Amino acid sequence: MKNYGKELILDLHDCNSRKFTRKDIRIYLEELCDSIDMERCKLVWCDDLHTPQEETNTSYVKGTIVVQFSKTSNITIHTLDILKRVYLNIFSSKNYDVKLAVNYSKNYFEGYIKNKKIIERF
Repeated sequence: MKNYGKELILDLHDCNSRKFTRKDIRIYLEELCDSIDMERCKLVWCDDLHTPQEETNTSYVKGTIVVQFSKTSNITIHTLDILKRVYLNIFSSKNYDVKLAVNYSKNYFEGYIKNKKIIERF
């Protein structure tokens, strides 16, 4: 059976939460996509930018969810500001350099790898 692609699931802890801004996440996605040769399409944000402060004080709410669609699938990022964590999924039907994506992500967000899984899709 032919491989249809792969998905990287990466959990980064103790990250630099100052890089959880829209500007920094956009830079991260642009540079990551360029480095793993993914052609970017629509970018969708779901964050607490316009949420009342009293609703964003819990560690599981305060943060951002971003989906970067590409010609070959998507990259999803969940940041948790208070916990200083990044949860990242990169799925593509096109082959990409997982090691490069892992190292770039870890270095960009200045965290350590808590969990990493690579799933082959068929």
